[in-house]
Amino acid sequence: MPKKTAGASVDAPAFHMAQHKPRWGLCCQFLDSPIKFRQATHRYVATLDEPERIHYMSEIVRGNGDALAAAVVKCGEMGIGAFRITSQIMPLSTHPVSGYRIDQLENPDAITDAYINARDLASRNGIRLSFHPDQFVVLNSLTDRVLSSSIEEMNHHASVAELVGAEALTLHVGGKVDGVEAALLRLERGVDMLNPAARRMLALENDDRLFSPADLVPFCERTGIPFIYDVHHHRCNSDDMSVTEATQRAIATWGAREPWMHISSPRDGWSAKDPRPHAGFVDPADFPEEWVGLRMTVDVEAKEKERAVVAIKRAIEERAA
Repeated sequence: MPKKTAGASVDAPAFHMAQHKPRWGLCCQFLDSPIKFRQATHRYVATLDEPERIHYMSEIVRGNGDALAAAVVKCGEMGIGAFRITSQIMPLSTHPVSGYRIDQLENPDAITDAYINARDLASRNGIRLSFHPDQFVVLNSLTDRVLSSSIEEMNHHASVAELVGAEALTLHVGGKVDGVEAALLRLERGVDMLNPAARRMLALENDDRLFSPADLVPFCERTGIPFIYDVHHHRCNSDDMSVTEATQRAIATWGAREPWMHISSPRDGWSAKDPRPHAGFVDPADFPEEWVGLRMTVDVEAKEKERAVVAIKRAIEERAA
């Protein structure tokens, strides 16, 4: 069971008056479906001459657009209402040597159409799309080179998000050098450097080591950036904020939009020396009672992918019946 400091359920009758069911989210890939997203490495691409490189990357980028469309359809068939897109859906696109734009690839109109088709399918199937840029994206970095590349990466993600209709770019804050206040000040400066689309889609998530909800919620409230509440991270990196308060204040940062939450369970149990690694499945006991009946999207971060999403979805629906 979760640690009582940040994960315990509390009596909150108001939460049980709503009639919403969670929209469940799958992260990046499938286990039991043939749907696959191809990747590419600079080490290999650098061995190709330019025509070969363009052809190789064109095939991958077009194929990944088709894979995203197939993923959206599969999610709809399984009753999964959200899909987190891999950050490498257009691999190497921002690489300083191997990078490219869609209009530099073969048949750019066909590639664009593949991604627009995925967007249209997501809209028709009611599937929310999001990104979670890689950990090297650090908007509060002290290093100019890292900050510059992070801005470029976020702006690129925003352009792809606009193409496919994704709603959120989820980030952790980054480093905590000189303390929370200084780190958040650097973050705010980094955020101000984003282009309008990236700034509009940005959402911040509490992490399992450095920044807790108590650190981030006031910042998100002040800046208007939506807060994604990860309850597993909160249980690992606890503070004085209850699950009830963190949930309510997180929801408020989304305004009229449907809020996003994250859930997972510890691989080795809550009594393990390190409860941070994710388990294959989510223990239904780790789903907060405070979330029951609320309108929200819950991304399931579990190693068993769609199997885990279907399992927790069924368990919570049975609990509510």
